[in-house]
Amino acid sequence: MARSPGGYRGAAAAPPGRDAILQAFLVLLGEKPFDSISLIEVANKAGVSLADLRASFGSTFDMVSAFIRETDRKVLAVEAQDMEDQSPRDRLFDVLMRRLDALAPHKAAVRSLGDSARRSPMFALALNRLAVRSQQWMLAAAKIDVAGLRGAVRAQGLAVLFSQVLTVWLRDEDPGLAHTMAALDRKLDKGERALGLMHNVCRLATCGGRRRRSRHESTPSPEPDAPLAA
Repeated sequence: MARSPGGYRGAAAAPPGRDAILQAFLVLLGEKPFDSISLIEVANKAGVSLADLRASFGSTFDMVSAFIRETDRKVLAVEAQDMEDQSPRDRLFDVLMRRLDALAPHKAAVRSLGDSARRSPMFALALNRLAVRSQQWMLAAAKIDVAGLRGAVRAQGLAVLFSQVLTVWLRDEDPGLAHTMAALDRKLDKGERALGLMHNVCRLATCGGRRRRSRHESTPSPEPDAPLAA
């Protein structure tokens, strides 16, 4: 192979896919705490050089951010056809359940992030910033306004609400997620006014009928207070 003044001339290798690197990181995250994962470990797990890793990500926290953005993308890619006739609260219920479906293959990684957040307030704050931005997109997917200060407050409230539901989801071994859906149902019931979802919401007292519930009715389960974000 001829050598050019700038190095060896030849077909340049295609850079490794970001997805492969991200998957390697998520596997490691499911096995150990976030703050013990090194860049070289991720590179070795993904089978890439540090130079290739740097071309895709600036840090392991960038990988967390990419994981959350990819989860957003999966939720937003689903076009729900029957949302127009639903209340804002029920549209949001469906969107958040889609988010849990997208997170399901990475439950160990989500649990690890939560454990790291409980140990490190600074990490928890950084995760919260990502969670608020993510929930702005979830609200938009549910056709709920996120403009201005009111939208920012609404997204922060939803980030807290969803983190509480995640604690139930992480322990829910029911394939139908009955406990998780019951928890989400209750949280949205309590948070409707705080999230500003009361406009045009059909309530039992005014509609003369039973409002739409979650996919299954179930017995409530206890919910710990530790925050999570994903």
